[in-house]
Amino acid sequence: MRRQPQLLMGLWLAGIVVTVQPAWGSGNPPLSESGSISTNPQRLLSQASTPQSPILVNGVRIDTTNQGIEVILETKQGEKLQVVNSNSGNSLIAEITNAQLSLPSGNTFRQENPFAGITEVTVINQDSNTIRITVTGEVGTPTYELFDSDAGLILSVTPVSPSASQPETPQQPPEEKPTTETPTSQPTAETDTPIELVVTGEQDSYRVREATTGTKIEVPLRDVPASIQVIPKEIIRDRQVVRLNELAENVSGVRPQSTLGGLASQGYFIRGFATGFENLRDGFKDFGFTSPRDVAGVERVEFLKGPASVLYGSATSPGGIVNTITKKPLSEPFYQIGGTFGSYDFYRGTIDLTGPLTENRAALYRLNVAYENANSFRDFVENESTFINPVVSLKVGENTDLTFAYEYQKYNYVFDRGFPSNNTVIFDLPINRSLDEPNLQDSEYKSNNFTYVLESRFGYNNNWKFRQAFNVLSVNGASQGVQPDSINEDGQTARRRFRRSESDQTNLAFQNEISGKFNIGSISHNVLVGLELTSNQFQSNFFRGNIADLNIFNPVYGAQPELIRRTYAGEYGGENVAFYLQDLIEITPNLKLLAGGRFDWVNSYDRYEDDPDFNTRNSDSEFSPRLGIVYQPTDTTSIYASWTNAFNPQTFGRNRNNEPFKPETSEQFEIGIKQDFLDNRLSATLAFFDITKNNVLTPDPVDSDFSVQTGEQRSRGVELDVVGEISPGWKIIATYAYTDAYVSKDNNSDLLNDRLAGVPYHGASLWSTYEFQKGNLQGLGLGLGLVYAGEREASLPNQIQIPSYLRTDASIFYKQNNWRAAVNIKNMFDTKYYESQGFFVVPAAPFTVLGTISFEF
Repeated sequence: MRRQPQLLMGLWLAGIVVTVQPAWGSGNPPLSESGSISTNPQRLLSQASTPQSPILVNGVRIDTTNQGIEVILETKQGEKLQVVNSNSGNSLIAEITNAQLSLPSGNTFRQENPFAGITEVTVINQDSNTIRITVTGEVGTPTYELFDSDAGLILSVTPVSPSASQPETPQQPPEEKPTTETPTSQPTAETDTPIELVVTGEQDSYRVREATTGTKIEVPLRDVPASIQVIPKEIIRDRQVVRLNELAENVSGVRPQSTLGGLASQGYFIRGFATGFENLRDGFKDFGFTSPRDVAGVERVEFLKGPASVLYGSATSPGGIVNTITKKPLSEPFYQIGGTFGSYDFYRGTIDLTGPLTENRAALYRLNVAYENANSFRDFVENESTFINPVVSLKVGENTDLTFAYEYQKYNYVFDRGFPSNNTVIFDLPINRSLDEPNLQDSEYKSNNFTYVLESRFGYNNNWKFRQAFNVLSVNGASQGVQPDSINEDGQTARRRFRRSESDQTNLAFQNEISGKFNIGSISHNVLVGLELTSNQFQSNFFRGNIADLNIFNPVYGAQPELIRRTYAGEYGGENVAFYLQDLIEITPNLKLLAGGRFDWVNSYDRYEDDPDFNTRNSDSEFSPRLGIVYQPTDTTSIYASWTNAFNPQTFGRNRNNEPFKPETSEQFEIGIKQDFLDNRLSATLAFFDITKNNVLTPDPVDSDFSVQTGEQRSRGVELDVVGEISPGWKIIATYAYTDAYVSKDNNSDLLNDRLAGVPYHGASLWSTYEFQKGNLQGLGLGLGLVYAGEREASLPNQIQIPSYLRTDASIFYKQNNWRAAVNIKNMFDTKYYESQGFFVVPAAPFTVLGTISFEF
C-alpha cells in the first residue's frame, strides 16, 4: 500500500494561509529629502541619501526618439538612483551604484542594434550593489543625459553619426508610450514615432550572466565561488537539440549518460560521477533517469558542478547537479509554431503561446505543446511522444505573484540497451544491429507534474522576498524487452535475458524560503533561510525470464522467454525534513564570502512484498556545509576558492552484523578564475577540482555475501568553459576538460585504480555560429560544431575501453521578419562512436539531417 505523507500535506495546507505581506515587514521607509535632479551626466552622489539596501529595478526597456534612444530603468525610486559614468573605446558605461536588477526572467538585459549608430545596449548586475549600463557606439562613444519620470530613471542616449553634426539634446519623452506591440524591424534614425522594445532577460545570446541554481538567490555568476554553466534556449535552438542530455557536450567535465533502454530523459556523468536520479526541475527533485522530459518547455539548463547537498540535500551526485528551468509566461503576446523533420522518419511539431489573460496584465499564461514520432538508425527502434505544458501566473497583490504550472508527458518507445560491455567484438558489429527481440520490446511511461509557486516581496525597498512552492511529480509505466547481458566466450553469441518492470513513482516537495539584503556597517549581507519537506516513494514489480542466446553476426529473431518469474515486488522511499541557511557577504566591493549549511533528517525504508525479513528502515541526519570566497581585482576578473560536502543515504541492505549502512559522503575542494573579455561580451571559467567520495560499498572480506563501507572513489581535474559573442553575430561556446576519476580504495584488489565508467581523461567541444548582420545576406547564418572524447571505460569493473572519437556538426539557417528556417547536420562525416550507460555500450547516431521551420505571430 502506498505510504501517505500526512505530515508533509498538513504542513502544506497550513502554509497556504501564510500571510504573504508580514506586518513586521510592511513599515514605511524612512523619509528622505527631495530636491531637483541634475541633468549633468556626472550625477552628484550627494544628491540622494544612501539607502541601507540596494534599490530594486523591476524592468528595463528601450524607447527610440528622433535623435537616439532612451534606456529606462523602471523603479518607483528613480530619483534616488546614483549614477557615475566612464568610457571604454566606443562604449559609454554608466554605473548605478546603489541598485540591483530584479527582472521577471533573468537579470540581464541586452539589445542589439536598437538605433542607427548604436550596436548594442546591455544592462547587468555588476555586483551586489551596482547596475552597469553599457551602450556601444558604431563609430564613437555615445553621449547621454539623465531624466526622472514616474516610470523611473531615463538615460537619453545620442549616438555619434559619421554623416551628421552633433545632435541636439533629446527632448523629454511623451508621458504615454505604446505598450501593446513590439516591432519586428529595427528602428532607424528617421523614425518619428517612439517605438517601445520590451525585453525580459537576454535576447538571442549564448551568454547568461545570472543563474539561481548555485545559490537559490539572484546574484551574478561572477559573484558565486563555483563553476556554473548555463545553456540557454538559443543554444538548444541553434544545435537543434531534441534530447536534453545532448547538452552535456557544451559543458566541460560533463558527458551524456544513456538512460533506461532508450528513454528520452536526462542522464549525465559530471566530474566522473553519474547523476542518475539526482536532477532538478525548477529546483525540485526530478526522476531524471526514468522520467522523460521534452525540450519544448525548457528555457535554459543550469549545470552546477560539485557537491550540492548544501542547498538540495540528500541523493545528490558528488559530481554536480543539473537544473532544468522551464518557460514562464510573458507579459507581451508571443505565438510560435514549429515543425522539424529529418533522417529515420523523424517528425516533430511544437506550439508555444504566451501573453496576458487580462487587459491589465494581472494574469498571464503560457502553453507549450509538442508531439514527436520517429524511427531510429537502430533496427526495430521507434518512439512516440506527447507533451502538454500549461502555465498561469497571477498578480495577486502589488508585490505578490502566484504561478501554477502543469506538465503532462506520455512517451512510448522500444526498449533498447545497445551492446554488452565485456568484449571488444561489439565494435565489429554494425551500429544498427539489435541483439534484442523485435516483438518483445515495448515501453510506455506517463509523467504528471504539478507546481505552484508563491512569491512576495516586502520590507524597505522590497528588498526581502518570501517564496513558497509545492511540487508533486508522478511517473508510472512499464517497460519490457530482451537485453544482452554479455558476449559468450566464443565471441559469436550473446547471453540474453527477458525483463519486465512495472513502476509507480511519486515525489512531493514543499519549500519555504525567505531571502533578503541588509547592511551591518559597511558589510553587505544577502541571506537565504529555507525549510524543505519532501516525501518520495517508488513502487515496482520486476520480472525475469530465460531466453535463447543470439548469434551477434547472423541473428535469427523469434525466440520467446521461458520461466518468467517475479524477482522483486516492493516499495522504497522516505521522508526528509531540511533546514538551510546561506549568507553571501560583501566584505568590500571586490571581496565576497559565501557561507552556508543544511541540516537534513532523513527517514528511509525498503519494503519487500515477498520476503518481509529483508525489510529495512533507516534514520539518518547529516550537516552539509559550504564555504567559498571570491576576490575581484578588476571589474572583469573573479578569483574564487570553495569547499563543500554532500551525502547520499544508503536505502538498501545491511551489513554482516545486521546494521544499516551509513550515508555515502563526499567532499570537494575547488579553485578557479572567471574572466570577461571583449567588453564583457565573452566570458571564460577555468576551474581545478578535487572530489573524494567515501563510505562506498565494497565486499566484506569476512563474508563476500555482505558488504562493508570501506571503499573510496576520487576525481580530480581541470575544466575550461568559454561562452559569448566574439563580434556582432559571431557566437561561440567552447569547452575542455581533463578528468582523472578512479577507485582509490577497495577491498577488492581487482577494482583498485579502475577508472570510473564513461569518463575520458580528455574531452573538448566547440559550437559556433555566425549570422550576417547587414547587406543582402542579412539574416543568413552558419554553424559549426566539434565534439571530442578520449578513450573511456565502458563499465566498473573495467573490462573494455570505448574508443575515442571526433564528431563534426554543422548548420545553416535563415531568419526574416517572423519566420526562421534551419538545416542541422549531425555527425557530418559519419563517425562511428559509442557512449556508455555505465553497464552497457550504446551506439551513437550516424550522419543525421534535421530540418526545421518556425513562424511567429
